[in-house]
Amino acid sequence: MLFPLACTLAQAQTQPGEPLRPEWCRQLPRPEYAKLDRVNVSDDWFEVYRIRPGVFAIYEPHQFEEVISYLILGSKRALLFDTGLGIGRISDITARLTKLPVTVLNSHTHFDHTGGNAEFSDILDEDTPFTRANARDALAPERICGHLPPGVKPDSYSIRPFHVSHRVKDGERIQLGGRELEVLFTPGHTPDSLCLLDRKNGLLFTGDTFYPGPIYLFTEETDFNAYGKSVARLAKLAPKLELLLPAHNVPVAPPDFLERLEKAVGEVRAGTVKPTVTEGRREFSFQGFSLLLASN
Repeated sequence: MLFPLACTLAQAQTQPGEPLRPEWCRQLPRPEYAKLDRVNVSDDWFEVYRIRPGVFAIYEPHQFEEVISYLILGSKRALLFDTGLGIGRISDITARLTKLPVTVLNSHTHFDHTGGNAEFSDILDEDTPFTRANARDALAPERICGHLPPGVKPDSYSIRPFHVSHRVKDGERIQLGGRELEVLFTPGHTPDSLCLLDRKNGLLFTGDTFYPGPIYLFTEETDFNAYGKSVARLAKLAPKLELLLPAHNVPVAPPDFLERLEKAVGEVRAGTVKPTVTEGRREFSFQGFSLLLASN
């Protein structure tokens, strides 16, 4: 199926963006990255970090989303979990990291996770009607820290259409050769949200279901009840995990965040925690993350 995501910024300016925190750029680089093994890929837009043997975090630190994609290697093939914003060419980065054929799987189809999909021919995705154009104002000046790559213009930036070659199912196992990845459907943030479990190595790639920072649960496609069920599913895995690999801000987090997240969702539902109002949205704050919900 062809995803019609070629939405330019000019077409998207009327869509409401996420809340901006003016201090975000001044707080970079995040201190957590100093402890990680950086891989030199000689690129001005991406930074690459080796998280575990055969697992690379591909980080875009110069844009407000601070999105992170992951290249996961087996002995026969590689899987790229998300493709970022499409501002820099992520396929150039993967080509420097591996000669293996690369398959793409998206954690969900928001614009900041599918931007580089069109650079690849083998793309996996869910079978849902959720196919939105979400380019929004990704390149507005307040969302950029530093300079854009040569040739990238804010008024012509778009997410190019891409073709899905296979529809994954919940529980489906992807064999990379010596490494098995399990697809876990985790709807809530979006209807098509999913996580990726490397059970043998204790790794859970959480997409936007969890990341340190304000977790966005305020858009019209968010279902907070579904999100709570998905979080409860993931929290059961926590005792057997070694590491969470989120899709924003920092690429590593301890597994006990999942149990804390489940508790936080329960407190929000029960009304035992009070929010602050952030640009008209309710923000429920907890240690290391917050839940950002729409106004009542």
